[in-house]
Amino acid sequence: QVQLLESGGGLVQAGGSLRLSCAASGRTYSRYAVGWFCQASGKEREFVAGINWSGGSTYYVDSVKGRFTISRDNAKKLVYLQMNSLKPEDTAVYYCAAALGWDGVTTDRSEYNYWGQGTQVTVSS
Repeated sequence: QVQLLESGGGLVQAGGSLRLSCAASGRTYSRYAVGWFCQASGKEREFVAGINWSGGSTYYVDSVKGRFTISRDNAKKLVYLQMNSLKPEDTAVYYCAAALGWDGVTTDRSEYNYWGQGTQVTVSS
């Protein structure tokens, strides 16, 4: 079992920044990819960004490229999502998720075994 806990969400004005953190505990000796997903009210949960175990490979959806940066510190068991130039359409609950055994990055929700509880990000116009 891997437990994930997100933090760092909040209310920010358009153009502002937030840094989300995802802290892992439990069976963290296994290699795992991490993804950040978002779910806006009334919508499906969507992939936003992902990072492989080593941190050397990342992937972003087009809507956040150039604005969001995913990174990880395996020694601290932390994964970050730096969110800059935030827009009202970024408003959502953000979840981190772990895909055990993945050396690469996957955008497929079904490959992610463990999920955090989510953190709310609200961007005002």
